[in-house]
Amino acid sequence: MQALSRKKLDTIGEDLEDLISIGTIGLIKAIESFSMDKGTKLATFAARCIENEILMHLRSLKKTRKNVSLYDPIGMDKKGNEITLIDILGTEDDDVVDKVQIKIEKSKIYKNLDILDEREKEVVVGRFELEHGGEERTQREVVKKLGISRSYVSRMKRALMKLYHGFYKAKR
Repeated sequence: MQALSRKKLDTIGEDLEDLISIGTIGLIKAIESFSMDKGTKLATFAARCIENEILMHLRSLKKTRKNVSLYDPIGMDKKGNEITLIDILGTEDDDVVDKVQIKIEKSKIYKNLDILDEREKEVVVGRFELEHGGEERTQREVVKKLGISRSYVSRMKRALMKLYHGFYKAKR
């Protein structure tokens, strides 16, 4: 378990006196629940109780805050290791960055859809779910949703080329 240092506590933006009070509650709980039969020293047990009490307080504060980091601790695993949201997502950092980048690119493309005619726009938005940020659809799903031929959806390469040229010319 990673110890909470004074420096780390200073960076979280909580009043140090409040954290000391919460740590005191952890100390009281440690003294009340300590058992010499377990073979642990009181100081070791108390330090863990104090740290846990402070961490529980900080987690409860995070639940009420709007900003959440993928690297914020959200709990412990069976071995006592800290678990972060990125661990739960089960993905590599680069994959998360790529997904965010794709969402940004999709939103930029969505803003440039005015260079397409209405039918092309409908097919591209339907195929790549640009409006709602959802998962991309297969050609078959787009055909079913829009009631158009599959060959028309296959020919959307022309619309994508228009978007490509419009998007990259706008970037320059």
